[in-house]
Amino acid sequence: MMRRSYGLGILALFCASFLAVPRAIGQAPQPVNKSYVLKAARMFDGKSDGLVKPGLVVVTDGKIAGVGAGSSIPVGAEVIDLGDATLLPGFIDAHTHLTSMYSEDYKQSALDRLQKTVAERALDASVNARVTLMAGITTVRDVGSSDYLDVGLRNAIRDRVVPGPRMLVCVHALGATGGHCDGEDGYRAGLFGYESGPLNGVINGPEEARYAVRLDHKYGADIIKVCATGGVLSLTDDVDTPQLTQEELNAIVDEAHALRRKTAAHAHGAEGAKRAIRAGIDSIEHGTFLDDEALSMMKQKGTYLVPTLMAPHGIQEQIDKGTYIPPPILAKAKAAIAAGNQMFQKALEKGVKIGLGTDAAVYAHGRNTEEFHLMVDLGMKPIDALKAGTSADADLLGLADKIGTLEAGKLADVVAVPGDPVENIRETEHVFFVMKEGVVYKNDRETAAHGVLK
Repeated sequence: MMRRSYGLGILALFCASFLAVPRAIGQAPQPVNKSYVLKAARMFDGKSDGLVKPGLVVVTDGKIAGVGAGSSIPVGAEVIDLGDATLLPGFIDAHTHLTSMYSEDYKQSALDRLQKTVAERALDASVNARVTLMAGITTVRDVGSSDYLDVGLRNAIRDRVVPGPRMLVCVHALGATGGHCDGEDGYRAGLFGYESGPLNGVINGPEEARYAVRLDHKYGADIIKVCATGGVLSLTDDVDTPQLTQEELNAIVDEAHALRRKTAAHAHGAEGAKRAIRAGIDSIEHGTFLDDEALSMMKQKGTYLVPTLMAPHGIQEQIDKGTYIPPPILAKAKAAIAAGNQMFQKALEKGVKIGLGTDAAVYAHGRNTEEFHLMVDLGMKPIDALKAGTSADADLLGLADKIGTLEAGKLADVVAVPGDPVENIRETEHVFFVMKEGVVYKNDRETAAHGVLK
């Protein structure tokens, strides 16, 4: 649902790297080249249909060395006993906008690109990244940015200059002139001194579509995101209209897959989604007005649905508070809220693959894990919701060999929540321990027992 953010650059990320946490708070993360034994009352490995008791994960040099009671314990390993808790794979959010700030002031949000400096936006992005990591999200697919800030933020996190989740980025989301992904729609002609084009993600025709994919790839994209339909938070389009032709989508997906990049399509309306599915898109984002035919096509082709339930939930909260929302957006939001839940339940019934994504920035960053309970409230089994935010998302992102499950050889992304999240899915909203690639970023359990095995 998010529109592209603006004014964020590589230079600003360079500046932000010297200012952002954790150095600023005096809590440098522990070195990776050490061993840990993580213990808890229970464990979810990311793939099983139940929990394991007790939970034990051995971590060495940033990777999982063993899982379960029979694991070999390295000499000198630090023991972190988390008590009556559940160990899980680090959570994955397949739809975020870390370079966009959440705001309930729509008028000010529209002015931000004109008023905030590049450096200020970069600092905002680094804060969003840290908040997201502390919520237990260790990997994100970030699906809409500008000025290459997502690339810079990804690299700064990768190099441990700033703390945050592992990021897969798209550089620019691709869309049609005047569509949801055209950042100049709604402004007067000539205001920015140029007309949107492939370099900033706006295309017309299959050849420009291929060119835009190549530009995104050239400048650092891990994934290719398209806007196949209108959106909720854009002023000049209907939410469900198709905005790219079949030929344009065919070209985008073909070029992306040739470059070994996965693809995602923002799609509320059924017709635009069907065009994307026919083209071979890897996931449909939102999917609000998908009809039975579209869902059946997704089931047949193995296309993932990323329903982003937190987005309409966040907007409904604003409506309930009486927050001013521009009338065209409000009308679209109400229609989307009314349709989205039914679509999700139909997708469940049909057995469509479902991943967890939240549209972070439509709601306040750091609330990502509330998506779990929204899925369960609509009929998904708690264990399947946990899989959606771990192993299913890892498969969707093409990272199943590295993350998404607690298995020997995978990166040591581990989180812990109190109690049993299968009995109470909302325990996922209380992550108190976060490890990413063997680095402990958070351990707030007051009763945790620490020791060293001799």
